[in-house]
Amino acid sequence: MSEGIFITLEGGEGTGKSTLIANLQHRLHGLGIRPVLTREPGGTPLAEAVRSLALFPPDGDTWTPLAQALLMNAARTDHLEKKIIPALASGDWVICDRFADSTRAYQSIDGVAEPVLRDIERAVVGDTMPDVTFILDADPAALVARRSQRGGSDAFEAQPMAFHESVRAAFLKIAQSKPERCIVLDALQSPDEVADRAMAHLRDKGFIS
Repeated sequence: MSEGIFITLEGGEGTGKSTLIANLQHRLHGLGIRPVLTREPGGTPLAEAVRSLALFPPDGDTWTPLAQALLMNAARTDHLEKKIIPALASGDWVICDRFADSTRAYQSIDGVAEPVLRDIERAVVGDTMPDVTFILDADPAALVARRSQRGGSDAFEAQPMAFHESVRAAFLKIAQSKPERCIVLDALQSPDEVADRAMAHLRDKGFIS
């Protein structure tokens, strides 16, 4: 059986990743493709436990930047070994809400040196890199209402505007450095317009007809 297709969605808080995933799932179902949907941190019971610790530290405590990066990659190791790699090996499509690019973007802003993050990523991810990464992009100031409507805030959503601006810049830098993999989508377009462009790219790559 041929290897599956690995798609990741990246972007700042409130850019519409969950909406795009739902739209892609619906459209791919129409083509007879039933993708495995997952997220990071998370995707397996152990990784979901790490997600809770990372995003909602107990008693208002905080992780150091390096500890946070290691947590994310510990969860990713379990996620890859137990869910993503077996699904791809079975020929399934996998659509993941965040992956290694998020760790590189967020934790580099927090102060972990990029070479350190790259070394950890190389050890954890290996050859299991996405075939396509859609980066949803928008001015963070334009997404304040979206973020507030979701209710509650995790350790990242609660950061000041300057942090969110740095996250956006980090993702755009990744997109510029990996043009063969990363496609930047305007997160302020309508959900259908965003999904139309994503599907058009999948056709251009020859993944669907």
